[in-house]
Amino acid sequence: MCSLSLAMDSRFRGNDDSQSSLFPQDMIAIGIMSVATYHLYYHPLSPPSRRVRLALAEKNVACALAQEKPWEPSEVLRALNPAADVPVLVIEQDGDRQVLADVQAICEYLDETHTGTLLGKTPLERAETRRLVGWFDGKMQTEVTGLLVGEKALKRLCGRGEPDSTAIRAACANIRGHLEYIGWLTERRNWLAGEELTLADLAAGAHLSVIDYLGDVPWNAFPLAKEWYARLKSRPSFRGVLGDKIAGFLPPKHYADLDF
Repeated sequence: MCSLSLAMDSRFRGNDDSQSSLFPQDMIAIGIMSVATYHLYYHPLSPPSRRVRLALAEKNVACALAQEKPWEPSEVLRALNPAADVPVLVIEQDGDRQVLADVQAICEYLDETHTGTLLGKTPLERAETRRLVGWFDGKMQTEVTGLLVGEKALKRLCGRGEPDSTAIRAACANIRGHLEYIGWLTERRNWLAGEELTLADLAAGAHLSVIDYLGDVPWNAFPLAKEWYARLKSRPSFRGVLGDKIAGFLPPKHYADLDF
C-alpha cells in the first residue's frame, strides 16, 4: 500500500483549467511505502493450510510460517481463532493487525486484494470454481483425506492407538472415483474449472499432495489425473509444500519429483 501526501503551490487552487499546467511543477508527491507482513499458522498435513500457502505463492506474497498442532492448539492459536483450527492468516501493516480464519475466507480475501484472479473472471466461472472447491473440501475430505490422514498420521502423532485398516481400505477405494473425476474434467478443460488455473486446482492439489505424502495415490492407474497433477506441482507455487518434511513420516521418492 502507498499513502500519498500532496503539497501544492498556493497558485494551484480552484477549477481554472489554465492553471493545470502548473501541476507537474508545483505538486510534490511524497510516497511512503508501507509493506504488509503476513504470518500463517498452519499444519503441513492440513489441506486447507496447504491451499492457503499455494494461493499466497500464486499471488507472490511472502509469508512467515508458524506450525501448529490442531489437536493440541497453542494459546496463541486459541486467541487468534476461537475455533482453534488452522489455517489462520495474520496481516500487519501501519500498526494495524488483521486476523483471518477459514480457508475459503482467506483465499477469497487474497483474491480480492491482489492482482489476478484464482476464482474466475465471470460469474459462471466463479460458481464452478466454488462448486469444485466444495467438492474437494467436503466430499473428498470426508471420503478420502480425512480417513487417511486421521488413521495413518494423526493417530500416530497424537498417540491414539493403531490405524483402522477398514477405514484405510475404504479411503483407498474412494480415491479412485475422485481421480477418475479429475481426469474427466481435464479431458474437457485445460484446468479443473476452466481454461485458467483456479482455487479448484489448488484445493484438489492440496488434498492430493497430502495423500501423496502418505504414498496412497495410485497415479499410474489414472494417467489424465497424473498429467494434470504433474503440471500443477511443477508450478513455482508448489515448491514450498513439496519441501515439507514431517518428523517420523518419510514421503515416497516421487513426492517431490516433478516428473514422477
